[in-house]
Amino acid sequence: MRRGERRAHGGKAALEEQQQPPPPPPPAQPNGGAPGAERDGAGPRRSTESEVYDDGTNTFFWRAHTLTVLFILTCALGYVTLLEETPQDTAYNTKRGIVASILVFLCFGVTQAKDGPFSRPHPAYWRFWLCVSVVYELFLIFILFQTVQDGRQFMKYIDPHLGVPLPERDYGGNCLIYDPGNGTDPFHNIWDKLDGFVPAHFFGWYLKTLMIRDWWMCMIISVMFEFLEYSLEHQLPNFSECWWDHWIMDVILCNGLGIYCGMKTLSWLSLKTYKWQGLWNIPTYKGKMKRIVFQFTPYSWVKFEWKPASSLRRWLAVCGIIFVFLLAELNTFYLKFVLWMPPEHYLVLLRLVFFVNVGGVAMREIYDFMDDPKFHKKLGQQAWLVAAITATEFLIVVKYDPYTLTLSLPFYITQCWILGIILVLTWTAWRFFIRDITLRYKEIRRQKQEHRHEKDKCLSNGDGHSALLDEPNGSKLRERKL
Repeated sequence: MRRGERRAHGGKAALEEQQQPPPPPPPAQPNGGAPGAERDGAGPRRSTESEVYDDGTNTFFWRAHTLTVLFILTCALGYVTLLEETPQDTAYNTKRGIVASILVFLCFGVTQAKDGPFSRPHPAYWRFWLCVSVVYELFLIFILFQTVQDGRQFMKYIDPHLGVPLPERDYGGNCLIYDPGNGTDPFHNIWDKLDGFVPAHFFGWYLKTLMIRDWWMCMIISVMFEFLEYSLEHQLPNFSECWWDHWIMDVILCNGLGIYCGMKTLSWLSLKTYKWQGLWNIPTYKGKMKRIVFQFTPYSWVKFEWKPASSLRRWLAVCGIIFVFLLAELNTFYLKFVLWMPPEHYLVLLRLVFFVNVGGVAMREIYDFMDDPKFHKKLGQQAWLVAAITATEFLIVVKYDPYTLTLSLPFYITQCWILGIILVLTWTAWRFFIRDITLRYKEIRRQKQEHRHEKDKCLSNGDGHSALLDEPNGSKLRERKL
């Protein structure tokens, strides 16, 4: 081809390239990022994570309002300082000063604290509970450093009805399901047990299942807590329940039904499509209302695969999670026992609401720390606080009533627990030490047998025999020549 033809051909190709229409814009990408976006910009999306399609709309609802909050807070403090007359009641001023200090700290934390793994309904909601965790832990530390009498009387500053010893209700006694001696209502024992704690058990285990996201772990914790109630009924009278109350009403009906409904919800959340649009980008009113309702569902979903038998690290982590869960459950009963709080008091309910909100975040942070240690190099802030709160609550129980905790277990219960601990330790040693050594020895032995078989096969073949013999002889001859 001549130079002119090549020049004309090149100009024609350039003209065709200029006339080609521009490529279409890329479609919406998973996780609200560009094509090939990585999770949080630091690694590929895990196989247990759902894909998220987000148009990236950033409305007023999602923006940080640090200056607005600071302005409102300053105006409120200025009003109290300049326009409100300070009362002469020292106790009232002390209470109001403590509450105001807590509110200022919550305002700072909601606007400035680090975001956690959850973003729905709003990241500020989870930052609020993180700050509440800090306040609650500081309150527990304060109670821990008081004398027993002063600590119990301090609760009167929160509620004047507290600070008085309360008798514990005994759930044992007559355990007949059908009482023929009662002609009015033979099933009165069942109706007596149907109190407000029955729906609390159901909803509690429904929410715990959403936190743990594993049927086996939920059932183990549920059954283990019933064994703990059997073992500790000599310490707390309200642990004394009828056998059918333990296993039929608690484990099968309340706990089991709550776990079943929780697993059905988890199945729906794992199959749900996570595609998010800005509210003003949705044309229909029905779509807008649906988008508002879905704002209170997770932004994305991660299926928890604990795999406790896969490694010793995961096995110890799962055992630690179960232990902390059971300890937090026991703290609920022992705290109200040593601080003289009735079971129906609003502080007991607030503590349960608190753990419902912080427990899910803590479990997600623990799972990320276990499953992806290269990306999550340290334990999450909420998980750290939950562990510290659980330990501090237990220390308060130990300090305020050591006599109850040191009541010796019955001999047969001690034997059962020793047997269970021995079985767990034996299985751990076999699964992660003896079994691995045995499998490694078998693998080495199998490789040696295969090598010996191949060598015998080569020796039985004439070519292989000569080749095997010539290799060392040839190398020796080369060494002699050198």
